Amino acid sequence: MSSTGREDLRTDRWLRLDGTTNTRDLGGLPTSDGGTTQPGRILRSDNLQTLSEDDVRWLIGDARLREVIDLRTTAEVLLEGRGPLRAVPEVTHRHFSLLPERGHHTDVFAVEEADVPELPQDWAESLLPRQVAESDEDEPPAVRSYLGYLAHRPDNVLGALRALTAVSDGASVVHCAAGKDRTGVVVMLSLAVAGVPHEEIVADYALTAEVIDALVAKLAASPTYAEDMERRDVALHTPRAETMDRLLALLDERHGGPLGWLTEHGFGPREQAALRARLRD
Repeated sequence: MSSTGREDLRTDRWLRLDGTTNTRDLGGLPTSDGGTTQPGRILRSDNLQTLSEDDVRWLIGDARLREVIDLRTTAEVLLEGRGPLRAVPEVTHRHFSLLPERGHHTDVFAVEEADVPELPQDWAESLLPRQVAESDEDEPPAVRSYLGYLAHRPDNVLGALRALTAVSDGASVVHCAAGKDRTGVVVMLSLAVAGVPHEEIVADYALTAEVIDALVAKLAASPTYAEDMERRDVALHTPRAETMDRLLALLDERHGGPLGWLTEHGFGPREQAALRARLRD
């Protein structure tokens, strides 16, 4: 944990930790009915593998973290290994990959390192989001990827939202590798359910651009992600407001908005109310 002291860890909504570069609280955002989302309920983050001991102590004690929702692929989880929060009994870990997978483990967190099977070679080619919905070939690449999550893994998108809803006490953190793409889509839906207007959802998504240099450097230090980080310019990793704006516009056009998409896929008014309460009440 940085030497600035715990009282200075929160700068606006950012949480300044030693081992992450893109962690922030979904609290403090305005809602369309004049309310505000509550802090200390749901956090979003990049990979948690490099948390320091001080980070872990602060997250468990001060932030009261009780749940980790991991959106990475099974390959990423197994290649990166067990992060420090895995040793904390108070924290429940849930895994919901947003990419199609072969040989998927039903409970990846029950797999110990000594029991890890040999990973199929093609898993290493899809560590970061790349899939494209065929009907959306004219959309920008990031928009296509996000539509791909919704088209190919709606089960796990909803699973992540239900896991966020199920926690009644303490905080949850949802993360992937960078905390911007897969995390961004789950967070978008969560904030929409809470009544956060589109422009605020877009602004939250685009905040990652403020830390993109440090984020790319962190991922480049991991053998799992190094090649991908080095192959593409930083600008290509940088989230743009127009990407999330376009995704929201397409959801409006095709489904009547994010809530319409959720309802069509079985996450109806009752579950939406429960998730809204998690962020609002």
